[in-house]
Amino acid sequence: MEETIRVLTYNVRSLRDDRAALARVVRSCAPDVVCVQESPRFFGWRRAARTMAASFGLKVVAGGADASGNLLLAGPNVTVEDTEVLYLEHRRGYHLRGLALAALKIGGGRFTVAGTHLSMNLEQRVYQAGEVLGHLEGFAERNQTKPLILAGDFNSHPGSVEWNIITDRLADAWMLAPFGAEFTSTGKNPYQRLDAVFVSRDIQVERAGVPTDLVSPADTALATDHLPVLAVLRI
Repeated sequence: MEETIRVLTYNVRSLRDDRAALARVVRSCAPDVVCVQESPRFFGWRRAARTMAASFGLKVVAGGADASGNLLLAGPNVTVEDTEVLYLEHRRGYHLRGLALAALKIGGGRFTVAGTHLSMNLEQRVYQAGEVLGHLEGFAERNQTKPLILAGDFNSHPGSVEWNIITDRLADAWMLAPFGAEFTSTGKNPYQRLDAVFVSRDIQVERAGVPTDLVSPADTALATDHLPVLAVLRI
């Protein structure tokens, strides 16, 4: 039996902007799962993550500071079977990057979701693309949750070396079923696509993109410096 899931990925810029607008944006998308980048990472980050999740009507699944700002949230209809958080291999002089993973279940559908935020440095980013895929596939194999979802801020563009490393093994959801707007950065003047949802080829994509039919431009301009990407998937 197929299940429909709504996956949102969103860089929230450490909650430095309008939190009420941010909550309105997320709630308007009615997501089952949210992959957050740049969630609070310093003193009191767990409380801040729980407060943010509650403002979205969601619960914390995994991540936060222990995944270098990558945080997974889920709705009440989602069962959490397993989680893992880790730091990616670190190179001196660059920001520490991480990965948050979860084996989840909605109805009769089981799947693995991972959220990440790749480096600003090209060489490191290329390495991290393969590193993230390895962790994702290994985690899913251990949990026997093979439908795979990888979402986040990849700090790169379609057609780049690191983007192609990912699309050799996963499909770019936007390319399969584009809906709404493509560009995700910046929030006020979008001109490039840095944020994406990638899926294994056993997942059917119903729509993917910036949900311009659901969110208010006034809210997205105030909420953070990225736009959200919503993917509606059947597993």
